[in-house]
Amino acid sequence: MSEEIDIAKQWLAKARNDLLNVDNNLKAQEVPFDTVCFHCQQAAEKLLKAYLAGNRQSYPVTHDLFLILEKILPLRGDAEQLRDALAILMPYAVEIRYPDDWFMPFDQDAKEARDAASQVLQWLEDALPEIFQSSQAS
Repeated sequence: MSEEIDIAKQWLAKARNDLLNVDNNLKAQEVPFDTVCFHCQQAAEKLLKAYLAGNRQSYPVTHDLFLILEKILPLRGDAEQLRDALAILMPYAVEIRYPDDWFMPFDQDAKEARDAASQVLQWLEDALPEIFQSSQAS
């Protein structure tokens, strides 16, 4: 296994942990919707970085999903289909973590964020299937 694929699998494992956190919280009696949405954003970010790592590309140290997407597009143009999903997730990167005048998401927002993260996961599975094969990250 190449070092790049190993690093991509590590990013995938971290993203799956974020999604497990989301799914566990969505089943809870009291759901922290802000946390759920944050972890959906984090999962998508890590999935995009997994793609870049698996393709021997550096990834920007940023939470800006569109900036990461711009690094992917020259390698794989079909990533453009993720733009709407990433737009749903972008507000949950930083602002949602701090108290201020920012909005508080509710159940529909959390479901929409989870669906958006799932779209990114599905795209990655199609784009870089080797990181999903027989690994501890699977």
